[in-house]
Amino acid sequence: MACGQRSQDPVRSVSSGSGGHAGYLVTGYAEARQALRDPRLSKDTAAFFAGKASSRRLHPVVARTMLACDPPQHTRLRRLVTNAFTTGAADRLRPYVGQVTDALLDRWPDGGEVDLVADLAVPLPVIVICELLGVPEADRSEVRRWSAELFAAGKPDLIDAASHAMADYMTSLVAAKRRHPGDALLDRLISARDGADQLSEDELVSLAVLLLVAGHETTTHFIGNAVLALLQHPTELALLRDNPDRVPAALDELLRFESPVSTATFRYTTEAITLGSTPVPAGVPVQIAIGAANRDPERLPSPDRLDLSRDATGHLAFGHGIHRCLGAPLAKAEAEIALRAILTRFPALRLAVPSDQLQWRHTRLMRGLASLPLLVAR
Repeated sequence: MACGQRSQDPVRSVSSGSGGHAGYLVTGYAEARQALRDPRLSKDTAAFFAGKASSRRLHPVVARTMLACDPPQHTRLRRLVTNAFTTGAADRLRPYVGQVTDALLDRWPDGGEVDLVADLAVPLPVIVICELLGVPEADRSEVRRWSAELFAAGKPDLIDAASHAMADYMTSLVAAKRRHPGDALLDRLISARDGADQLSEDELVSLAVLLLVAGHETTTHFIGNAVLALLQHPTELALLRDNPDRVPAALDELLRFESPVSTATFRYTTEAITLGSTPVPAGVPVQIAIGAANRDPERLPSPDRLDLSRDATGHLAFGHGIHRCLGAPLAKAEAEIALRAILTRFPALRLAVPSDQLQWRHTRLMRGLASLPLLVAR
């Protein structure tokens, strides 16, 4: 998006939105931040689409996840799972993440070609979240395929079928864990309580699907986008390669520069509101373009330049407000460990094809590479 257009029109009406409904698009940083925390922007998709004709057959537990509800239901569900995704919980997983990372990088040939997406960015977070939830190793390839299909832009039948496959699988896994309890996160969710409150069966399955999908799709794109950004900015790459201890501080700028989530999940106005200086009527979808907002020149100078020395901690890549990404600490831990290992073990890594030949995935909400061919050299 042209900077001038965004500055003049950070919130504007668009001809079509989710389900063909007219809505509004938010591209300005201040306006996006406001929208993400405004309780008058509801995420209750079931309420919005109630009574509206649709040919979709998304599985109910996938359509009504914690991401698609408002307080008090959202507050209750998040409270029951939040302890599993604190910074401390992510820190306890670091040794395992490091082991998985090293095992995957051990397979990279010296002097050959690899696909960073297929050979690291996809399997690392899949293995970690499946291990965390307690998904058996034999089932992980199918689970990964269903998860990818849930984001297949322009293929509603494929998305719907994947939602049923994933929900059916998780229903069976929950039943199996009830028969044979273990100590994985899914086992803990089954027994999780907040006073007299606990999760219903549908809520368990819904949360399991959400945690599995959200727990690796965004991290996959985070790692791939970050490596590409560094390879396209040799000075910044050299800075981290020579000082790998600076990787943790660089993560926020890498997230801001190439956000793995390009558009926030569905929201609509429950009453007329004003975003920035733009009036938005009640009952319309509002699309929040996180990727565009993170590059708003009103927020940061030269936003289209990767600058690892800048303070980018206010970025919106993980969202903002009560729906901010629950798994942000784990995603950052995985990306930090992966980037540090790549830079240390393969300091001469470079692109195997020109940047304009890279293929990006066609997804509804994400921005990430379909593949990232690299030439490996130590």
